[in-house]
Parts: sequence; structure tokens; C-alpha cells
Amino acid sequence: MIEQSFYDYTTQFGISQKRSMFGGTGLFKDSAMYALISNDRVFIRGGCSLDETLQNLNCEKFRHVKKQSTATVNYYDITRLFQQNASILAELVQRSIANSVEYHSNKKSVENRRLRDLPNMQLTLERMVKKSGIEDVKTFLELGAPHVFNKVKRTYGNDVDIKLLWKFAGAVEGIHWKLIQDPRKQQLLQYCSEID
Repeated sequence: MIEQSFYDYTTQFGISQKRSMFGGTGLFKDSAMYALISNDRVFIRGGCSLDETLQNLNCEKFRHVKKQSTATVNYYDITRLFQQNASILAELVQRSIANSVEYHSNKKSVENRRLRDLPNMQLTLERMVKKSGIEDVKTFLELGAPHVFNKVKRTYGNDVDIKLLWKFAGAVEGIHWKLIQDPRKQQLLQYCSEID
């Protein structure tokens, strides 16, 4: 099975943690996800100059297909390279791990970030959130998506699009909002009603 064989391969770079992600298995180093195994395919996270290298090697980006939408994320299919035991593979995986760990540690330094720098957020949403009394990333992350959504709803009225809740949750969790699964969405809705 490709999942176990790739996990065994990565032990040369230290111990990784496995977690269920996007219908597959994510591999994490120092809490940073760097690889995804899904449908017998292996994907590694890009970033920096690694994106260009992987594109030049004709590695396709991972596409998470849901009922009505598709989200393309910054993970590249290296299955062919892994199966061929390509000489460049170890370097690619090491670069992916380094990029992921660095991004994760930078992401944690919330003082350096603006709300619009979070996943799914842009200037318009940053303004809405600030107008609702949440001035910075630290407060946004501490409150969590349900509290932020309820505050925005109080400011802008009850007809605020529910997709904002998914976008805020994705921003807190560091993922594209379309990757949030239905059970998590139900949980978020439940939290919103409990704290309202």
C-alpha cells in the first residue's frame, strides 16, 4: 500500500505524525503538514522555489473535488517520482518539510500578520471583522470562527452569508474554506447557536 510505503520512506527525515485529512492521510512534522496521501497518490506541499521545481517536473496540483466545487491547493503529485525512486525525491521531500515547518512557525507569529493575510480573508472581510470590533489576528484566532461570525452578524444583520462562517473557520484552521467537511460545518453551526 502506497500510504505505508511512503510513510516508511519519510522516516529517513525523522518521525512524522499521521492525521486524517481531505479523505486521505496527512503527514506532519512539528505540527506542519507537508504531505498528503489520497486515492493511492502522494502529494507534497510546495512553497518558495519548490513550486517551480515541481511544476518543471510535471507534478500536478492536488484538487479536492466536492459536490459543487473544486479546490486546488499547493500540494503536488509526486507519485511517479516516488514509484521510480527518483534521485531527486529525497531533496524534494526535505525542501517540502522545511518549507512547511517554516511556514507553520511564521504563521504562529500572529503579531506579524494582518487579518487579510489569513487564508480565505481579503480586505473586504478584514474591514467587516474590524467594524465588528475585532482589530487583530490574535483576537480573531482567540475568539474562533463562531464568535467572530456572530459578532459580524450582530454588526451587519442576520442575512450575512453562512459562507463567512466557513471562511472564518478556514482562516483559523489554516485551510481553504471549501475543504471544510460537512460534519465540521454542522459543529460550527452548533457552536454559533450555543454562544449566541
